[in-house]
Amino acid sequence: MSKPWPVLGALLLAGCALGPSQKDAPATYDLGAPRSYVASQPRILASLLVHAVTAPAWLDTPAIVYRLNYQDAARQQAYANSRWAAAPAALLTQRLRGRLAAASDGGVIVAADGARADYTLRVELEDFSQAFDAADASRAVVTARASIVNVATRTLLAQKSFSIERTAASANAEGGVRALGSAGDEMIEAVATWAAASLAREKK
Repeated sequence: MSKPWPVLGALLLAGCALGPSQKDAPATYDLGAPRSYVASQPRILASLLVHAVTAPAWLDTPAIVYRLNYQDAARQQAYANSRWAAAPAALLTQRLRGRLAAASDGGVIVAADGARADYTLRVELEDFSQAFDAADASRAVVTARASIVNVATRTLLAQKSFSIERTAASANAEGGVRALGSAGDEMIEAVATWAAASLAREKK
């Protein structure tokens, strides 16, 4: 009796089709659509070199970090199926430069321009994570430190720490992303307002 090769081949093909299905790609988030900033007061009259926002190694990745404070607040965790489109510091850099440009008459410069500036601004991101105080309750936590340096004198003009928290609408990645985006925008607004005021006092 001949062997049923056609039948066997069909079964093998069917077995391949029934194998592990391809996993869905992780959901990717950013801070929302680019914002349009209106001209604000006080104006920044000096040219300002705005460095890229920096972050510690654990935060300098696209991972959306969260902490279960009710279990172990010292343990950093990341969502497996959700991530940022870029590291948070990079996303915040774009927003910060856009916001400062709207307040500047002297111009906002980046390091790649190779141009001299009157002052430099550095922002160090210290935390950008979702904190769970209970299994069904979380909040966004954004902390950063900003420094302004006078380029001519190489002296520190001003330095300030910022801490923003926003309650998340839902205790999941999407809720954390929305709350972090809102807190990030508030932090940028606070840094821009502080920088403009600090430079205005310097010019008096």
